[in-house]
Amino acid sequence: MTGIERRLVGDLPVQSAADAADLVAADDTVLVSGFGSVGDPKAVPAALAERARAGRELALTVVSGGSTGEQIDTRLFEAGAVARRYPFQGRSASRAAVNDRTVAFHDTHIARLGEQVELGTLVDADVAIVEAIAVGPDWLVPSTSIGHTPTYVAAADRVVVEMNRSQPLELAALHDVYRPGLPPDRNPIPLSTPGERIGDHRITFDPEKLHAVVETNDPDTPYSFREPTTVDQRIADNFTSFLESEMQRNPAMADRVRLQFGVGSMGNALMGALAAFDADGRAIEYFGEVVQDGMLDLLADGTFRVASATSLALSEDGQARLFGDVERYTEQLVLRPADVSNRPELVDRFGVVAVNSAVEVDVYGNANSTHVGAGHLLSGIGGSGDFNRNALLSITALPSTAGDGDVSRVVPAVTHVDHTEHDIDVVLTEHGVADLRGLAPVERAAELVDECAHPDYRDRLRAYLDHACERPGHVPHDLAVAYDWLD
Repeated sequence: MTGIERRLVGDLPVQSAADAADLVAADDTVLVSGFGSVGDPKAVPAALAERARAGRELALTVVSGGSTGEQIDTRLFEAGAVARRYPFQGRSASRAAVNDRTVAFHDTHIARLGEQVELGTLVDADVAIVEAIAVGPDWLVPSTSIGHTPTYVAAADRVVVEMNRSQPLELAALHDVYRPGLPPDRNPIPLSTPGERIGDHRITFDPEKLHAVVETNDPDTPYSFREPTTVDQRIADNFTSFLESEMQRNPAMADRVRLQFGVGSMGNALMGALAAFDADGRAIEYFGEVVQDGMLDLLADGTFRVASATSLALSEDGQARLFGDVERYTEQLVLRPADVSNRPELVDRFGVVAVNSAVEVDVYGNANSTHVGAGHLLSGIGGSGDFNRNALLSITALPSTAGDGDVSRVVPAVTHVDHTEHDIDVVLTEHGVADLRGLAPVERAAELVDECAHPDYRDRLRAYLDHACERPGHVPHDLAVAYDWLD
């Protein structure tokens, strides 16, 4: 029980969204809540966009924890109100502005983002605009994501809280807010299992910081998951087959398996495949960033014992299921700050098997998860690096082709490297599984081409490798030929 029965507690500076927007200076650094496009502020960013369209000059630096809704990454961008954006975006308006360089963008890993903001090494924070389901003079209860909200509230000079009545108060029971502290005096996080609770359901702050509370009733934009394709299903089948084999030979999985999946339709499809997975008596637990629809099913049917994340990235149906019966999940589902959910210390401690996707992989096992073509940004690295680098086992899962088969996603050399060959243990596509552990570069290349590349591209990839191997070196390449694949 949380003891939260009212949404507005105490003497609060309640204002309209328009008045709260006037508290933001033209060149402020604005820290916003939100992760997985949920739990982000809506009314005040929309009011700022209206101000900009009406002629007010704004050149804001906007910092989120992860992806946000259209009020921030569409309306503010279309109004020309954003000068800089950190560290993630995922909508067409923001993507276009970043790629034509009218908005400066810096990508960074999620785990250390909060401390970079709080220490002032990334930005000089001015105002935090965050969403809550309840607020008091010196506290707030986050809504559908926690993300970096605790850090942002601590770092900002001014705090604006949007109290959203569309989210049930019962969500407070899911929250476990723990602050890991800052270096060089940070202590180990006292978390021994993913389902353990070590914090509070509230975020506290200096009451002098609270400048405005805005009442809203604006639901999150639901996440949209496509129906799993035949390719998705084949990838999922390859994943579960590999995991069953790995459990038998890896003593770290003798008693339990702890998994993480990247956000999106691929991750949701892979989770769905676990409904028929035989763990042979092992407990299965989730330790990652987001809870998606598939996870609700797996918690409800007992496939997963617990799930720890920082965000509820759910479809409309998923939101309705959770909001209609939050109490059903309170013993199994925990939401934490992103600097805990993504903490390398915990990913390593729990022996997480990390499963993330990519835009493309090259024959030596380097992965590009953020850019297409000649350097065009899609979104951002998010938390994939936090998990890939620190996981017990790092798996990259992706279809072998894109563009209706016209583009191979296994290439001679990626043009942008987000995860090096040292971060990826296994690559799998709908055609097979390439276990790269312990292999030399040319051995990795042969394994990736033979097991994961689409049959239509294997001969061309083998011909490239034969040509490259005529050259000396540990990792043989002819980059001029490799990058001809872009044409």
